[in-house]
Amino acid sequence: MGNDISIPQAISALRRPALLLLFLAIGLGACQPDSQEAESKKVANVSPRTLAGEAPSPGERTALFGDLHVHTMYSFDAFIFGTTSSPEQAYRFAKGEGLPHPGGFEMKLRRPLDFYGVTDHAIYLGAMRAMAMPDSPLGDHPMAETVRSVSDETSRIAAFRKVVTELLRGASDTSSYQDVSREAWTDIVATANRHNDPGNFTAFVGYEFTTRGNASANLHRNVIFEGSTAPDLPFSAADSRDPEDLWAWMDEQRAAGFDALAIPHNSNGSNGEMFSGLSFSGVPLDADYAATRMRNEPLVELVQIKGQSDTHPLLSPNDEWANFELMPYRIGSRLKSQPSGSYAREALGNGLEMAQTKGFNPFRFGFIGSSDTHNASYAGYEDEFWGKSGIREDEPHERGSIPKGQNEDGSPQYGDDYYTRFSAAGLAGVWAEQNTRASIFAALRRKETFATSGPRIKVRFFAGIDLPDLDSKDLIEQTYARGVPMGGELSLAGGASPEFLVLAQAEADGDLLDRVQVIKSYLKEGEPAEMVYDVACSEGGIPSAETHRCPHNGAQVNLSDCSLSPGVGAAAFQKVWRDPDYKAGERATYYVRVLQNRTCRWSTWDAIHAGLPPREDLPALIAERAWSSPIWVNP
Repeated sequence: MGNDISIPQAISALRRPALLLLFLAIGLGACQPDSQEAESKKVANVSPRTLAGEAPSPGERTALFGDLHVHTMYSFDAFIFGTTSSPEQAYRFAKGEGLPHPGGFEMKLRRPLDFYGVTDHAIYLGAMRAMAMPDSPLGDHPMAETVRSVSDETSRIAAFRKVVTELLRGASDTSSYQDVSREAWTDIVATANRHNDPGNFTAFVGYEFTTRGNASANLHRNVIFEGSTAPDLPFSAADSRDPEDLWAWMDEQRAAGFDALAIPHNSNGSNGEMFSGLSFSGVPLDADYAATRMRNEPLVELVQIKGQSDTHPLLSPNDEWANFELMPYRIGSRLKSQPSGSYAREALGNGLEMAQTKGFNPFRFGFIGSSDTHNASYAGYEDEFWGKSGIREDEPHERGSIPKGQNEDGSPQYGDDYYTRFSAAGLAGVWAEQNTRASIFAALRRKETFATSGPRIKVRFFAGIDLPDLDSKDLIEQTYARGVPMGGELSLAGGASPEFLVLAQAEADGDLLDRVQVIKSYLKEGEPAEMVYDVACSEGGIPSAETHRCPHNGAQVNLSDCSLSPGVGAAAFQKVWRDPDYKAGERATYYVRVLQNRTCRWSTWDAIHAGLPPREDLPALIAERAWSSPIWVNP
């Protein structure tokens, strides 16, 4: 019941109504007007129906792209890494202006983003910058001399370690820098409000709750506020390291009119604690915990500069695409992070088991991506990677992609391989009626969201029991009426079985798509299990009935210049798919993974720019991708 669309077919799509509907359904919009037009047309993307007082229908939702994880000069680590750019400069960058990198070159987006959120660390907010100024209120702080002595890599590392050591000890006394933090927070809120431009660009007020579990286990969250106002100061690890205390604070703020949601990130570095079956205090999870967590934390950041948190080869041994941009360490250390309990796919399965046996599910979350940049920018592109940590990795030899010299035997000598694990990722995608805070926040809340590893791939996913035909004139309207979108739950009665609508589109002027997959988590004899199904193949391929895999589409990459096979791959996919292994009454989750044709990784591009061969022990190529939020099918 589906068509796999290659480039020649896509070009002729406008002549065929069914394919034209696909492109309209996925959403060709979400373009950013130039600054003069934006200034004169404040509500350019708002539906006329909305202006007339009528809410737009779900079928009018469009794909918007943004980054909700951005650090500026107010973050303690970013400042130590040499970042002096302000939230003002960060939002201007997101709108398309150039931004200076601490290394001395300009960063600039090829296309502006639709939404952005500065999320500086609440702990030590603004403090390092103030300590660097002798005449500031923190000019004589015990750590000020350490901060002001930063002049090279050795002193930079020493300063960072000293600050992090204090942080890990608890850093409970904020009295010395609370006024400085309040001043920085006031600026962050005011700057977001100044740049928020309904209909054209959305700027969110936010911050990072930077906490840890045991032995450097990462439990960080970003907190994103819905509106223009926010509490006097953000809740930080100085108030409590326990995420449950953060959620309790968020509930209190919500009652006071400050709605917000928390988005955990880098669960891959949590050493199994982010999705543990125990609470922060070691108590088994219960229904109250699940309800509180899902009320405050409906999303997970699935991909960013420090790798992906979808799955790990040790957790998904039958998924040949699982070995993608793996960061093996706990955050801020060289300690290995335990995979179990650290990845979202496993958590989805464990959540199903809890729902089946205990009646609650604490892991019913959707997906977004973001960057975690500490340059006030975005991560950059594979062929123009800006890194994460300011001046510490602004040169290719510093991030290990090219040699820093030669060994005695003449072989290339590479530096520390920590930064080679970083990724040029990622982005958050939402399906929203308008480019406004209220509309995007509502999309985040209902989990109609998706994540990408960088390219602006659009993906849409629905489930139902009687979905319309692909050539239906009002395909999306009918699908919303008959089913649920990604992030939703579908309850089935009797012997009914679900069917799924998958829509995917490559980035405009970007690289083409290889295939679309549906990933299923379910219970097999009471234990969590998973399946990966290729459901749509490029170049006319058909998934094998035995392996559920597409044949290779023939795309090739020339590693001498990273050029690609011309015209191989799909510009878009549409597919109605039924699970061939579904059993009546089964409890399961499904989400979509869209794979782009393999292209050169940033480390390969670094080598090519330097006129050197790519480093042999790093992946030369990657398959960029997008992930939809899951859909839960309940008996």
